[in-house]
Amino acid sequence: MTKPDWEAIESAYRAGSLSIRAIAEKHGVSDTAIRKKATLHNWQRDLTEKVKTATKLKLVRTEVRNDGSQSKVRTDEEIVDEASDATAELVLSHREGLRGWREITNKLREFVEDTVITTENHASMARTIAAGVDAQIKVIAAERKAYNLDTDEGNKSVDNISDLMDSLSQGA
Repeated sequence: MTKPDWEAIESAYRAGSLSIRAIAEKHGVSDTAIRKKATLHNWQRDLTEKVKTATKLKLVRTEVRNDGSQSKVRTDEEIVDEASDATAELVLSHREGLRGWREITNKLREFVEDTVITTENHASMARTIAAGVDAQIKVIAAERKAYNLDTDEGNKSVDNISDLMDSLSQGA
């Protein structure tokens, strides 16, 4: 059995991005052992805001820097940098996935636009339209979150779009 990498565990703990249980699971130790070690060595979980701030700064850039270098003695800045790299990578992958879902919902919309609604297919088309509207609303809401656009004013505009699309899908 290998010894736990307490330096990596301390970094993850101090960064505050993962729960203590998630850190424990990742490093093959108990969460109780991490809590005891943190208390013994007075580790502080105070870097969460710094990680969030650094992540936001990296998302503004067009490319996230990743030089892969690590030193033996890790500073707060290095821990924040590493944690924000991981968070930025995750957010960027979410944005990429959302682009794919937007393309799918747009294809569905184009299909519905090109389909003639008849008395034979109106019920299934109504369900298709409702599903398409629902999917589009979810993609819009997820994109707003992924691009940090969900402010009070932004949520109001999503709600207005949602209400308008609901009324359109119901034929109002």
